[in-house]
Amino acid sequence: MKIGFIGCGNMGGAMMQGILDSGKCRAEDMITSDKSEAALKAKKEQLGINITTDNKEAAKFADILFLSVKPQFYESVIEDIKYVVTDKMIIVTIAPGKTLAWLSEKFGRELKIIRTMPNTPAMVKEGMIGMCPNSNVSKEDTELVRDICDGFAKTEVIPENLMDVVTAVSGSSPAYVFMFIEAMADAAVAGGMPRAQAYTFAAQAVLGSAKMVLETGKHPGELKDMVCSPAGTTIQAVRVLEEKGFRSAVFECMEKCLDVSRNM
Repeated sequence: MKIGFIGCGNMGGAMMQGILDSGKCRAEDMITSDKSEAALKAKKEQLGINITTDNKEAAKFADILFLSVKPQFYESVIEDIKYVVTDKMIIVTIAPGKTLAWLSEKFGRELKIIRTMPNTPAMVKEGMIGMCPNSNVSKEDTELVRDICDGFAKTEVIPENLMDVVTAVSGSSPAYVFMFIEAMADAAVAGGMPRAQAYTFAAQAVLGSAKMVLETGKHPGELKDMVCSPAGTTIQAVRVLEEKGFRSAVFECMEKCLDVSRNM
């Protein structure tokens, strides 16, 4: 099985690394194309994969082709490769707002396309991917791509009408979490803790809390209540968050993200 990537930025690079580390593909069976020769050279040195500045060469090489470029470049990339992709190839996209219907229209014919939305924690093999195959993709094809992506992320197959929600709840949300960690660390620094140590304490608290949600199966509200002792410090901190509109701010930011994704 040969895997190709068009685009080798942060997300594409994280996905390549995860796939290779998992042993799902050998370096000699992977290729990436990019406009930047410097970026290609770095990926060659880091991963030992094949490189090219020609998108068509990458497309011809691959059995599974990841389009890992920014949404604004999708139309030009598809125009470049649409005559060399085959109906046996599985094309995997990662762009918000680019629907299966839009992708089929731009390719000009029916192909196997799986629309996905990964996130940057894939860089540390803790990503989350929403995945939506079109009607040309078999169950076996879908499971093959899920297996490949298991090297760097958890995957869920979802209906396409939820893809914009995935963008808001996991695709973009690492930025919200990083802001939360940064804010907690800033407050810890104000309290006298060295900054590097403050980041460690704040980030580990978020990591551990997330694992508790995933591994205990308990409702987040129940887990919150477990920390809030009567007349204690935590319930007063929660009261301030409620007073300042913490939940509403998160809700509104995700609503805005969802709206923008739907209109891309």
